[in-house]
This record gives sequence, C-alpha cells and structure tokens, in this order.
Amino acid sequence: MTAQPPVIDVRNLTKVYAGEGDAEVHALAGVNLQVQQGEYVALMGASGSGKSTLMHIIGCLDYPTGGEYFLGGEDTRKLSEDGLARIRNERIGFVFQAFNLLARTSALKNVELPLAYRGTPMRERERLARRALERVGLGERLHHKPNELSGGQKQRVAIARALVQDPTVLLADEPTGNLDSKSTQDILNLFDDLHREGRTILLVTHEDEVGARADRIVWMKDGLILPHGAPQNGHHEHGQHGQGKHKELAT
Repeated sequence: MTAQPPVIDVRNLTKVYAGEGDAEVHALAGVNLQVQQGEYVALMGASGSGKSTLMHIIGCLDYPTGGEYFLGGEDTRKLSEDGLARIRNERIGFVFQAFNLLARTSALKNVELPLAYRGTPMRERERLARRALERVGLGERLHHKPNELSGGQKQRVAIARALVQDPTVLLADEPTGNLDSKSTQDILNLFDDLHREGRTILLVTHEDEVGARADRIVWMKDGLILPHGAPQNGHHEHGQHGQGKHKELAT
C-alpha cells in the first residue's frame, strides 16, 4: 500500500524581499518541514524569525523565491492563480489574531462566506455553517453580529468559518493574541478537541504556554528551523523543557 504523503511538505524553501537600495532581506533561508496527517505543530520563534512568512507560503497567500512546497502531495508551484485560490478556499482553514469577521454580518453569515465563494447552494450553506457554529459552542449565537460577541466568541466564529469547508489543514496565526487568559484557555481547549478528532493543525505563536499545547514545537531563527529545539538564550526554557511529550525537531 502506498504511504500517505505529508499534509505539508516544504523543501529548501527560500523567500527574499527587496530591501532599501540594493539590499535584500532573506526571510526564509532554506526551510525544510514536514507535517503529517493529524499532527498538531506549533511554529515558534522571535519576531523576524520567519515563522509568519513560512505560514503565509504554506497558506498559499504568498509565493516562495525558491524551493518546493507540496500540499497533500500536490506541487503548488504548478498551480495557476485560480488553482491557488481554490486550495485556499477548499483545503486550508485560516484563523487569524484579528478574527477578520465582517462587522455588520451575523455569525452564521460570516461562517457561510467560504461556502458562498465555492458556489454551495444557500440551504446547504446554512446547514453546514450552523453545524460548524454548534461544534465550537455557539449554537445559541447564530444571529449575533461581531459587536455583540466577546473576543473569545469572535475567535470561535473564526474557527467555525475555518472548519466549515472541512479543510485538509487548519492554520492558526497567533490565534490567542487578542484574548484574555480565560478565553485563551477556552480556544486552546477547542484546538485540543479538534486535534483529538484527527485535525491537522499548524499554529504560529510566540507564547510558550500556547506552544506547549502542541504535540511538536518547531523553532525558527533567522529564516531557518533550528534542528535541536529552542534557542539557547534562556528566554524559552519553558517551551523547551516544560512538557515531555514534545519532539522539538524540524522533521
């Protein structure tokens, strides 16, 4: 039987931005990363380490300068703009720090949005969106607008929107960055539940307690993945030694 390819397979990925004058900024300097089906991986590192750049490329929101990126075995370099848009809509669920909800639209309609882009019939859109909101504990808030919801509830709407299309992978970029401590724990508990259901999750964070919830922590510095875990600067000792379940390797 043929082995299932990794959900995310990044090979020697580079990203170079033009700087001032003739200067170049090497945001990624040859990254290799594999994430298997059902893994829960935290991508960590200081500001400027390259973790958000890598996340954007994995989410097909940006193009690499060099290297290869396979999503579920599919070579993204061979895809057209329409093909990349299709992948973003159908196979990747995004959760952002700022929620990115439509302010004047109900929770239900916000969650329906990716399905509308896919051309899903209205009745089916509503059924799937309602089910996704019930899954994140907001079955009683279907018709509330964002300004009628707490920060934690807004993020739950965003997670429901990410889940409604049954994506291959859930990408979360600092998902608890705008939340208080209780809401943070609620959202992390929800991610734990989704992971137990078999969801593949890649989460970007700079918070040790958030990263500690993942099965594996991948550390980045200067556009590269550190092969031996957390940087030895004393700042991230909790993330390196806090929980024995972590395998802090790039593979």
